Amino acid sequence: MERLRFKQLTVIRGLACCALLLLLAGGAAAQAVDSGGEAARNGLALDASPLSSAPPAAPSAAPNRLQDPLIPRTLDLTAPAPDIWQRIRNGFAIPNLDSALAAERTNWYAAKPEAIRRMAERAGRYLYHIVEECEKRGLPTELALLPFVESAFNPIAYSPAKASGIWQFIPSTGKNYGLDQNWWLDERRDILASTDAALNYLAFLFDFHGDWYLALASYNWGEGAVKRAIEKNKARGLPTDYESLTMPNETRYYVPKLQAIKNLVANPARYGITLPPVDNAPYFTAINNQTNLDIRTAAKLAGMSVEEFKQLNPAYNRPVILGKMASPLLIPSHKAMDFLEAVKTQGGQSGWRTYTLSKGEKLDSVAQKFGTNTQYLRELNGLGLKTKSLAGMTLLVPGEGQLDEQRLLAQPVLSDTPALPSPPKYNYHLSKKGETLASLAKQYGTTISALRQLNGLKTNSLRPGQKLLINTPQETRKPHAPKAQANSKSASQVASKGAANKAATTSKRQTKEKTGQEKASSGKRTKQKNR
Repeated sequence: MERLRFKQLTVIRGLACCALLLLLAGGAAAQAVDSGGEAARNGLALDASPLSSAPPAAPSAAPNRLQDPLIPRTLDLTAPAPDIWQRIRNGFAIPNLDSALAAERTNWYAAKPEAIRRMAERAGRYLYHIVEECEKRGLPTELALLPFVESAFNPIAYSPAKASGIWQFIPSTGKNYGLDQNWWLDERRDILASTDAALNYLAFLFDFHGDWYLALASYNWGEGAVKRAIEKNKARGLPTDYESLTMPNETRYYVPKLQAIKNLVANPARYGITLPPVDNAPYFTAINNQTNLDIRTAAKLAGMSVEEFKQLNPAYNRPVILGKMASPLLIPSHKAMDFLEAVKTQGGQSGWRTYTLSKGEKLDSVAQKFGTNTQYLRELNGLGLKTKSLAGMTLLVPGEGQLDEQRLLAQPVLSDTPALPSPPKYNYHLSKKGETLASLAKQYGTTISALRQLNGLKTNSLRPGQKLLINTPQETRKPHAPKAQANSKSASQVASKGAANKAATTSKRQTKEKTGQEKASSGKRTKQKNR
């Protein structure tokens, strides 16, 4: 009986102890919850409390970092960057290329701060649009810097391989990506169209290789060439990353150049570079124009210089913009509304018309009929000096009248027109003994008939001291230097006739070698650009 009573007391005591422990635990928990609530009320927890609520008094213990009024409780990652350069930095996503070539190119660019400044100023017109398009596609913003490498952001850049525009598309790749190249315009130079095509192409190349270095190398060299280089390394048991591939020097330096520009943009102060301020806002507005406009008139209506207008609208091959063409006009945003109003009130005749040559009609007579010169007429219509068959051809000529856009559009582009021709400029030349119209035509890059027509000459003969008017359009060749000046020698060079002859022979051989190298380089460049 005593044993039973002892067991009962033991159980009762155990239950009492458990109850006491539970009671103590409950009190501690309640205190902890209350302390937690107090902490939350004191702003020590990351909650949804409004930032405007007044902070309570700090506890006596050492303050928590989150109580520091200078440190925000949350970071607004959606806040716009202060300028376009910071926005570009925020979007960097391509791994840095840490190589000797990248370091060498960085130092090379950093040693040319004035050139970097000029390039960056040109880029300022286009960067906002390019960055916007990169972000829409989820592409790294390093790609917005690629035109620094391709063209120095020169919208009429034109390479020996016939690559054109800020993104340097060759004709075939441009066509593959929907860039029209016709008599009126070349969309490889169009800022909107070429940017869209370039970013689409780069996105394709990244999907093709799964590696940005290889994608960039393919943009320069061609995806087929890069793929073959990878396959060769695989067959030899070698690594297939970008730096391990065998490739032309131009492609070898291509990614390091982009890395160098990235380094300068990421930390300009480190390299002694000052980037010009570029607002993180649209520089231009795209306007769908429905009116035929002379480019000079359009620039005037927009309150711009012709040069500035061409920088934003470099695609046009001719001095007239067709309202029927789909390419929008780019006008600085702060001038767009004034331009639209001016076109409505002052727009109208373009100042240009079309003219179809009849059988046997010559270009000289057409130029005379419309008050211009043959050289300018050739440039204006993309006609080479060797163009013989003109019968039935439709030309663009100065003057008011009917503008047959479709007839001109159907004509072949006989020569690539990387830049809009300027109206003819004139200089005077005093003829010397022995000079003829033929020699002057060759010297100034014009024709005998143009010189005769311009100066009202009946014959080809000239008299010494005769004053001649010479047309010198923008693309006309400069006069050849006289032989005596071109081959002039210093006193030390003529001291020894034998040494001079030897130097001349060496120079001749070096010239031949250089010419051969240039041809080889040109061929290689063409092959590389044939993407």
